[in-house]
Amino acid sequence: MKILKKVLIVLLVLFVAAQAFRPAKNNSNDTSKDISKSYVVPENVKAILAKACNDCHSNNTKYPWYAEIQPVAWWLNDHIQDGKKHLNFNEFDGYRIARQYKKLEECIDEVKDGEMPMSSYTIIHKEAKLTDDERQTLFTWCEIVRDSIKARYPADSLVIKKKK
Repeated sequence: MKILKKVLIVLLVLFVAAQAFRPAKNNSNDTSKDISKSYVVPENVKAILAKACNDCHSNNTKYPWYAEIQPVAWWLNDHIQDGKKHLNFNEFDGYRIARQYKKLEECIDEVKDGEMPMSSYTIIHKEAKLTDDERQTLFTWCEIVRDSIKARYPADSLVIKKKK
């Protein structure tokens, strides 16, 4: 019984100490490279992105109360950084054209297949689940933006070239 008590005390001390080590928040007002700088983002699409995508795919995350507790904050930060690495709507205009084109294709596939938003996100954030109409709206918008890119740039500029 004494060992269990000591273990619990050590775990409690580690938990309390962990609270001092917090990741930086994903909050920036820099929208200078936002997707809306080059492409029309209708209000209904903005609303869908805000409710289901932007927490992980932008430079502005709306943090829930439990994001203040370690190790949950570290886990959330890892998801946010990974999401931004794959696609960041606030940095989209800074991507090469080939990457923009490819990311929109990936977005279409992920949304059509129901893989985005991730189920691990929508379990807690039920409001982020997309309806069939919202899915249709989002991937139709992505297709329209892709078509505008395709019409504006030569075909060879839409291909991501492999590094040798």
